[in-house]
Amino acid sequence: MGLAVLRSRALCGLEAPVVSVEVHLANGLPAFTIVGLAEAEVRESRERVRAALQNSGFDFPAGRVTVNLAPADLPKESGRFDLPIALGILAASRQLSCAELDRYEFAGELSLSGELRPIRAALAMSHAMQSSGTQRRAFILPAANAAEAALVSEAEIYPASTLLQVCAHFSSASPETRLVRMRAAPVAPSWQYPDFSEVRGQQQARRAMEIAAAGGHSALMVGPPGAGKSMLANRLPGVLPPMTNEEAMQAAAVQSLSGSFSIAHWGRRPFRAPHHTASAAALVGGGGVPRPGEISLASHGVLFLDELPEFDRKVLEALREPLESGQITISRAARQTVFPCNFQLIAAMNPCPCGYQGHPARACRCTPDSIARYQGKISGPLLDRIDMLVPVAALSAEDMLQSATGEPSSAIAARVQQAREVQQQRQHKTNAALSAGELDSLCAPDDSTQSLLRSAMERLQWSARAYHRVLRLARTIADLDHCARVAASHVSEAIQYRRALAAPQ
Repeated sequence: MGLAVLRSRALCGLEAPVVSVEVHLANGLPAFTIVGLAEAEVRESRERVRAALQNSGFDFPAGRVTVNLAPADLPKESGRFDLPIALGILAASRQLSCAELDRYEFAGELSLSGELRPIRAALAMSHAMQSSGTQRRAFILPAANAAEAALVSEAEIYPASTLLQVCAHFSSASPETRLVRMRAAPVAPSWQYPDFSEVRGQQQARRAMEIAAAGGHSALMVGPPGAGKSMLANRLPGVLPPMTNEEAMQAAAVQSLSGSFSIAHWGRRPFRAPHHTASAAALVGGGGVPRPGEISLASHGVLFLDELPEFDRKVLEALREPLESGQITISRAARQTVFPCNFQLIAAMNPCPCGYQGHPARACRCTPDSIARYQGKISGPLLDRIDMLVPVAALSAEDMLQSATGEPSSAIAARVQQAREVQQQRQHKTNAALSAGELDSLCAPDDSTQSLLRSAMERLQWSARAYHRVLRLARTIADLDHCARVAASHVSEAIQYRRALAAPQ
């Protein structure tokens, strides 16, 4: 009889709670049982572990093997528990020393030959280990995941390629056979953002993108096909301020959960552009074991929704709460999972089904009813939550034939960076995140500005939310102009970005 206890990690959103892997050997008929609310992938580890141990030259116990994954009420999924289960069997059967096992945590999927295969969410687990207030342990995991997990500062990461290497680390005192700690190496940017200098014309839309970047505002671009809406959206991440280490870590941890993280993209602002056929679960997250959706994968970056009215209306309505709260709660019968979704929404649409309403050279062939139905696919409550409505006009032949010599992204990014620094010093957040109480103190209008706002509210029939969004926009415009107070000119420009869609004639 023997008992061994090792540590691993489960996944619950961005959290990675500790899991105790308890292995007990007893006399009796040969049996291998895994308990502790294990999903199918974990239960299948019985055959992987048995084959890996035998093919690595170890003896598989002939008696009754019971593996308990505690706590029992926490769901366990994926093959990351293969390695700790295999080591627990070896320790319980006295084929491996137990002296140092409590200093480590383990995760890794085993092949039948005993090789360690990469796992999902290594960065999230490493980050959870360092941020927990409990005893910090070293982390042994597959070599393919080591560089990702080592991005967490002060994490003690030991990569291994096979089960035999892990066993040699504990059974031999020779430095040559022990695993070598991986140190985090600086990640040099190997990517470039598209540049605004490639955009021809569209001075008003470029100005709107600069304001959106400076204050973290959402925007909806409306214009005919080929006017440059997607081109403008693709270049927005290039003028946003560099990510802080905390932002980069959170964005990378979310991407690690979905298995889409690449070390080469560390520190790069996410840009997600899901197709309009995406489901609500794909956009906001979901599944039996909740996974992050596009809005979470775009955290601290840009979520671009092209052809906005083509999305299913129920899918779009699911964006309403995340736009306000910056997080999404995925509720299932047995659990709740919270994912961050601090994204900047940039959307684009045509003014009508054919796309040419108001075009200077092409006639619109849509009926007023079809235009109303098309624009009505975007609900009023969702439009109310979008800060800016940006008209993008069709390019003239003269603009198209001219060479693209517009202002480069570097110049725009410098102004955006200055405005963001002012906001951080003043309120420690972007203007888009200001509360109603903070707006009263930071955007208090004078008499002329208040008169202008009152006139606009009565004419355009704003809601309280729309009024506050105009003040936030005006505060950002004032920051770009290096003004301490919000003036009437700033409010006037902000009002231009709250105009409704053109009604069909």
